[in-house]
Amino acid sequence: MAVKTEAAPYLEAFRPDASEPAWLADARRKALAAFGERGFPTRREEAWRFTSLRPLADKSFKPGRGKLELKSAALPNGVWFASMARTLAERPEIARRAINESDLAGGQPFASLNAALFGDGFVFALDEGVTLDDPMEIVHSAAEGSINLRNLIVLAPNSRATVVETYRGKGAYWTNTVTSVSVGASASLTHVKVQDEGSEAIHFGMVRATLAPLAAYRNFGLTLGANLSRQDVQVAHGDGSNADVSGAYLQRGDQDTTTAVVIDHAAPNATTHELFKGVLDDRAHGAFLGTIRVREGAQKTDAKQTSRALLLGDRASVDTKPELEILADDVKCAHGAAVGDLDPAMLFYLRARGIGENEARRMLIEAFVLDAIEAVEQPELRNHLASLVHDWLEAGR
Repeated sequence: MAVKTEAAPYLEAFRPDASEPAWLADARRKALAAFGERGFPTRREEAWRFTSLRPLADKSFKPGRGKLELKSAALPNGVWFASMARTLAERPEIARRAINESDLAGGQPFASLNAALFGDGFVFALDEGVTLDDPMEIVHSAAEGSINLRNLIVLAPNSRATVVETYRGKGAYWTNTVTSVSVGASASLTHVKVQDEGSEAIHFGMVRATLAPLAAYRNFGLTLGANLSRQDVQVAHGDGSNADVSGAYLQRGDQDTTTAVVIDHAAPNATTHELFKGVLDDRAHGAFLGTIRVREGAQKTDAKQTSRALLLGDRASVDTKPELEILADDVKCAHGAAVGDLDPAMLFYLRARGIGENEARRMLIEAFVLDAIEAVEQPELRNHLASLVHDWLEAGR
């Protein structure tokens, strides 16, 4: 097998673990081989044309360790909330769902690398009919090397929960996460991710969500940190399911972030709502790639995608690429994208009422971002996200 040059250090870092089950050892070998043959994606590929991997290509990251903290209130019967390592040891039948054939095929190279090298992650599984009112919280911190985390969220039919992931750290490191999500029939999941990694870090995250009939999935991502980051969200609809995929990214300095969302309407009667807001200052760059696919037979699809970005610096830039692929005729689909500066009329209005220019700009930027945060239903969670946005704006004053 020919191995791409940039992939070689990661293949050399692979160390088989004799204590792991045979199915996992076999999956790791296949995934690693797929990554080695595929290597890093390039900007010649449409899905990566706006993402520069130079910070990753210029340095190989040896396997490192991060700190994983799971937070929850007392859990009722029918809930499994544990590390991936513990789940592999005690509940391997659940852990097995975290890896699928796409990891072994190499089409998504960093997901394949993750499948080969992951050392830990979290697993959250609910039995049928279980409802949790308090959020499940996962906090991951890192300092050096490459950290591959494999996560799994499984909600059985008629269950309901909220999961909040937070990523932070200090130093030059690379976090590479893959989260598989399965939402059962008539179940409801709110899934929030806060990416607040260190200023020298690289963060890649992928979410693959599969929705059963009448399932509801709300995904919100807030991107604040890392020098280079990318978040991929892929959702496959069931009959009558609902997906709200929203987020906000705030970047300054020379930060570079990409958000790529693919929604697959493979079943009829499903709805999708997307709203993403970006704020870019100094020399920061952002990219939003949004694809909604409506397959043949997916009648009564209702899908809307909106992307808005504010450029606060003369050298800040953003790329947007919204796409609709429609193969059914009885559907409602729309998308819109806009890039601009703060509204001078609104700025003048606030200044005319005695508000200083810096404070007026902060108020307008905050209102712009909070519009996206409204997608999060829980008031306490909205307030938490709003406070993080406020802190980011205050740090730039």
